Amino acid sequence: MAEPILIWGAGAMGGTLGAYWARAGHDVLLVDIVPEHIEVCRTEGLRIEGPVEEFSVVISGFVPEELEGQYSRIVLAVKSQHTDSAVRALEPHLTKDGFVLSVQNGLNELAIAKRVGDDRTVGAFVNFGADWHGPGRILLGNRGAVVVGEIDGKTRERTREMHELLAVFEPNAILTENIAGYLWGKLAYGAMLAATALTMDSMSDNFADPVRFPVWKKIGNEVIATATAHKVSPIGFDGFDPSAFAPNATESATKESVARLSEFNRQTAKTHSGIWRDLAVRKRKTEVDSQVGILTDLAREVGVATPALQRLVDLVSDIEAGKRQQSMETFEELLEICK
Repeated sequence: MAEPILIWGAGAMGGTLGAYWARAGHDVLLVDIVPEHIEVCRTEGLRIEGPVEEFSVVISGFVPEELEGQYSRIVLAVKSQHTDSAVRALEPHLTKDGFVLSVQNGLNELAIAKRVGDDRTVGAFVNFGADWHGPGRILLGNRGAVVVGEIDGKTRERTREMHELLAVFEPNAILTENIAGYLWGKLAYGAMLAATALTMDSMSDNFADPVRFPVWKKIGNEVIATATAHKVSPIGFDGFDPSAFAPNATESATKESVARLSEFNRQTAKTHSGIWRDLAVRKRKTEVDSQVGILTDLAREVGVATPALQRLVDLVSDIEAGKRQQSMETFEELLEICK
């Protein structure tokens, strides 16, 4: 019998992948810190809901304290701010010749590799829309780009195997030698999505409003400039075109890319970003520090100014602390320095 695929973090991303793999007959083992979620998954079944398709599948699972044994394939799908603690917890369960595949937002491969080593770290980029709606329930709002690649750019047998697995969920999954390019592209797009969380409006409505265009342009400019300074060439996906935010890009090209982002997000049942959901629904700390805050640190290293990104981090932090509300008034604080 094949060794189980261990998924550490069975929420929106990890739970969705696990459900598709289990339905296809792969042996999957979930690990999550929410006991009620694990109990439903292994008894009644994990249910995928929404417009893409609906199904339920029973999957074995444990809370971290219950897990025993070692595994050669661990898929890490926790919120980026929990990466360090999760890797410390999973490391004893990782075989010496095994690897951790990150399907998170951000540059978490850096933190993972620091703990378990570059040779035991594999990168992935996912852009499908999903939300955890409660124990045993995940909304899959839309399909999106899925990419896998080694952090050193070399394709190995394990990379091909994970590509085949990811293709079970997304038939158009890509095997790349430039995973860093995709991750940096997602950083730019993700920073824009974080800014949409400043209001109660949907992602699509935010991108469609011409008054808010200077924010998307400025945020994109800052991230792409930082990536370029770090000698990374970001890659586009699902309507996002990194070249439209380069220093020499025309405003019409930038507006066209933003319009495509609005249209892409208008097609999904996941209407708001994960950061918006953490602020408005789950009332918990967001990924803004580990997704956007890390960009300001990386920009500082190469002398790139990022006033919009820093202001965005401050505003989201204020909402987390109850000092501000999600409103157009709060968004205008960011807009003011982007004009």
